[in-house]
Amino acid sequence: MATIRDVAKKAGVSVATVSRVLNNKGYAHEDTRKLVNEAIKELNYKPNEVARSLYNKKSRLIGLLLPDIRNPYFPELARGVEDEMQEQGLHLIIGNADEKLEKEIDYIQTFKQNNVIGIISATNQAETKLYENLSFPVVLLDRITNSYPSVYADGLDGGKKAAQEMIRRGSKRIALLKGPIELRTAQDRFKGAVDELCNANVDFQVITSSFSFHDAEKMAKTLFEKFPETDGVIASNDLSAAAILHEALRIGRSIPDDLQIIGYDDIPLSKLLFPPLSTIRQPAYDMGREAAKLLMKIINKKPLVQKNIQMPVTFIERQTTRKVEKND
Repeated sequence: MATIRDVAKKAGVSVATVSRVLNNKGYAHEDTRKLVNEAIKELNYKPNEVARSLYNKKSRLIGLLLPDIRNPYFPELARGVEDEMQEQGLHLIIGNADEKLEKEIDYIQTFKQNNVIGIISATNQAETKLYENLSFPVVLLDRITNSYPSVYADGLDGGKKAAQEMIRRGSKRIALLKGPIELRTAQDRFKGAVDELCNANVDFQVITSSFSFHDAEKMAKTLFEKFPETDGVIASNDLSAAAILHEALRIGRSIPDDLQIIGYDDIPLSKLLFPPLSTIRQPAYDMGREAAKLLMKIINKKPLVQKNIQMPVTFIERQTTRKVEKND
């Protein structure tokens, strides 16, 4: 891998001159700039972004905080952010907070030390004071507060759609999984489902669950032990739905004949399960790109048409729900 010294030697100039050209600081003759840029191209030299940020007190680095990298939904968000940032000549430092406050604090400190020019956060601490008094902008992704710009999906409509589709397909004793109470996005989808189930006067039970697969496995066993007559499950996310599907098949329940399941997110795994999972799709990749665009507008001090961007959700019909006629 070429170094700045290799570039200097190739161009026949000093390291300091290469640095001035790279950072566009100080005087360098146009012919010298041309020689340096040709050497950079020929050697395929990639500047050390951390070193440049320390020199300039500014960088082309963006911090991205995710709550749990093991959940396949969050890499989809991250890919959208990365693709958009890469097109704009920027790079990501990704932190996995693991749903732990101390790890999130550590990553924010790491971002500061690396002179990031902005943070996109999809963690669970959006309502705390963690992001106050930072010298760079913050955009929330898949999270909502009144304090920061954000990009998120329409949870109320997502919950409503899940309940409507479950009712249309004939489930009478429904288990509704309630996601983390501290996340407004999770509570929005829960409220949307509750409102629809109450309006339809359908019997349902509420079960509190996290978004982790480990907790979902325990919850699935408890669900069928406490409510064996359940004939429909509206899950808080696809990982929970996958755990319920696994447990249901283990105890001999027929899917979807006597038990229907609807997930939430539409992670890539959903279509690979057997049977493939019906779910509510959040446009994770597109949300990531929108969050990146929003952050760049703020960094570049461009006017914001929307500070909070809500994106639509759709029902994806697969084989964990029964077929219905289109006009039903």
